[in-house]
Amino acid sequence: MMLLMGIATVVAQVKITGKVVDEAGKPIEFASVRILGTALGTNTNTKGMYELNVPPKDTIMVEFSCLGYASVKRQLIKPEGTVTLNPKLYEKHTELSEVQVTEFKKQTNTMQGIDISKLNLTPDASGGSVEAVIATMAGVSSKNEMSSQYMVRGGSYDENSVYINGIEVYRPQLISSGQQEGLSIINPDMVQSVNFSTGGFNAEYGDKMSSVLDITYRQPEAFEGAVSASLQGGTLAIGSSSNKFTQLHGARYKRNSSLLGSLESKGEYDPQYFDYQTYMVYKPTDKFRISLLGNIAINDYRFTPVNRETSFGTSTNAKSFKVYFDGYEKDKFYTYFGALQLNYRLNKGNDFTLQGSAYQTNELVSYDIHGEYWLDEAGTGGEGGVGGELGVGKYHEHARNRLKLTVFDFALKGNTSLNNNNLSYGVSVRREQIYDRSREWEWRDSAGYSLPHIADEVNVVYSQYSDHDLGTTRFAAYAQDTYKTMLDAGLLTVNGGVRFSYWDFNKELLVSPRFSVGFIPERNNRLSLRLAGGLYYQAPFYKEYRYEVMGEDGNARIELNNKIKSQRSIQAIIGGDYTFRALNRPFKFTAELYYKNLANLIPYEVDNLKLVYSGFNASKGYAAGVDLKIFGQFVEGTDSWISFSLMKTNETLNGVSVPRPTDQRYSIAAFFTDYFPKVPRLKFSIKGIISGGLPVTAPLMTRDKGYFRQPAYKRVDVGLSFMIVGSEHRPASGFLRKLKEMWVGVDCFNLLDISNVSSYYWVTDVNNLQYAVPNYLTRRQINARLSIKW
Repeated sequence: MMLLMGIATVVAQVKITGKVVDEAGKPIEFASVRILGTALGTNTNTKGMYELNVPPKDTIMVEFSCLGYASVKRQLIKPEGTVTLNPKLYEKHTELSEVQVTEFKKQTNTMQGIDISKLNLTPDASGGSVEAVIATMAGVSSKNEMSSQYMVRGGSYDENSVYINGIEVYRPQLISSGQQEGLSIINPDMVQSVNFSTGGFNAEYGDKMSSVLDITYRQPEAFEGAVSASLQGGTLAIGSSSNKFTQLHGARYKRNSSLLGSLESKGEYDPQYFDYQTYMVYKPTDKFRISLLGNIAINDYRFTPVNRETSFGTSTNAKSFKVYFDGYEKDKFYTYFGALQLNYRLNKGNDFTLQGSAYQTNELVSYDIHGEYWLDEAGTGGEGGVGGELGVGKYHEHARNRLKLTVFDFALKGNTSLNNNNLSYGVSVRREQIYDRSREWEWRDSAGYSLPHIADEVNVVYSQYSDHDLGTTRFAAYAQDTYKTMLDAGLLTVNGGVRFSYWDFNKELLVSPRFSVGFIPERNNRLSLRLAGGLYYQAPFYKEYRYEVMGEDGNARIELNNKIKSQRSIQAIIGGDYTFRALNRPFKFTAELYYKNLANLIPYEVDNLKLVYSGFNASKGYAAGVDLKIFGQFVEGTDSWISFSLMKTNETLNGVSVPRPTDQRYSIAAFFTDYFPKVPRLKFSIKGIISGGLPVTAPLMTRDKGYFRQPAYKRVDVGLSFMIVGSEHRPASGFLRKLKEMWVGVDCFNLLDISNVSSYYWVTDVNNLQYAVPNYLTRRQINARLSIKW
């Protein structure tokens, strides 16, 4: 009888289960789930899942809570059987003088979350890109306001991985300047969350040495939309949600001819950049999900140059460079991307994803530009205050470069939760097909002599051609475990994993072990400590294993090096966060020290955004530095931050120790937001960057033969925004009442009108003396904008 009563009691219990997530839909680990008025309770696992059995009652009150979040309560009336509760917790805030003060989430690994909710109010010459915010992070540097490319801790532009919804995406290969680049592949109107790592990232991420940018696109909860317009272009995003189907579409158009008009090369700029993206999700059952991600990008850049006049040098040694042009440049960068994901959740502890993606970039760089130039002494350089002539000549630059790159990728991934362990694993195969047809040359004539000067012959100073069709396959697999446990001393998080890669082009097998440890002490939970490291590789992509072979006719022929090896980086990172209050406002101070031992490096030189690789593993080196950042409410109710980085990266090139092309030495970045107390709807934003100049050298030379440094990059952008509709002001009636937000604003790019150098044009006189004429970036510009959300 007692046994039957026990069985009846168990059967009669109510089973409460579900998943606890944050406002972005991400699972919250170790959240507390308890039944009020009893001692019953549990914690969510690493995937936010929980399960709790309770005796039946007429009313059961369930409370969900976690450090840094506002508690949520759910009331159950006469519950029976299994009840599912999936609460959403929002970051905790309290009212202080009508201003919300937000607490900071704890970071226990090298992935930091970045809030881009106010990106539409940020002054940005590139048109409001996620990368513009990334460039203000500690350890990150961007030297071109027209580009979305960035360098991280001494790495090149090519050493950064970008993922959208777990799928790696790529950038065009032939871009050599910010004018050509157009739009970033990331559409900020579609972004739900941004996570970024400057090193020490997990094994699930691919074979790049510097950083990972992990983007998640959102699923709309209802019909929504956003539209924006400015002097640079416009955007439109529309989404909807039904019972089982969500869809989100985004279109962008950019035409920044007015910004390009501030460059020193005058002429007719006709850039047109268009991008369409879609993200659709269908859930036929609670366990099965199908998602589709698509992208079409059409970037056309046309330029007909007329003239250019550049003054450079010092006050005592000033020079003037004048050019009159004839010719044109027509570039096309067409990109197509599609990905299909099938996700199956077997149970609360196991889920699997099968995904396939295809990417194609069709690129054409075509120009024929003829110029006649004069290089003169300026100011008081000549006798009687009149400048003297240094050189006069002509040049002709020609290119017909065509690259078609197609990538097919198939992967199977899984996650398994076992108590405090979260196992992740996956395998993938990637097929790359490359079609390369390129031909470029440059002819120069100085004072009537063709350079190089050979009697009775006309020669070009530079000539290169490439003709290749290549197909290769890459295989990869990874496994990692994340273990979290609450000790008496505090919360401990450990991640360990290994990644395997094989490439049939060079027959290379890579083994990449990685780890990270995070600890939040119980005695002082304001402190968060991190340690990470591992063996990382940079798997060569097409540009990295091309090398020149000089023919008997003086023309350089591009060959492919199938003996190339992956560049290697052994990394060690130690750091932490400390949260505190000052002036009764929250702040967070972050510090990280890092060291990278680099081997099998493929030397390269930088020309604006173009990386010219040697095609051989010919050097070794290191990168070391410290990154500091203070984040918080310098002004009540608004988030701002200051980043400071010191870094040194060197390599041994042809037996000579030289700085790497990315050795900027220091960087300071700041982003501040403010509002006017008497007009709280009027917001002010300022973004400033100053970073050391990079080492550069003359064309067809390497840094071991000599180099000099560019001037420091210095830039300040400011923006003023006024809220017409929003949380602080909503009309009681009329059309505007239906809007979620409406802002108008004005920006001033390059407020101080500083002439930053992007690269150099090299002029050679008849005596074979070379002069580096700086190519300056954009000057001061005014932009007006309007953004609406509903």
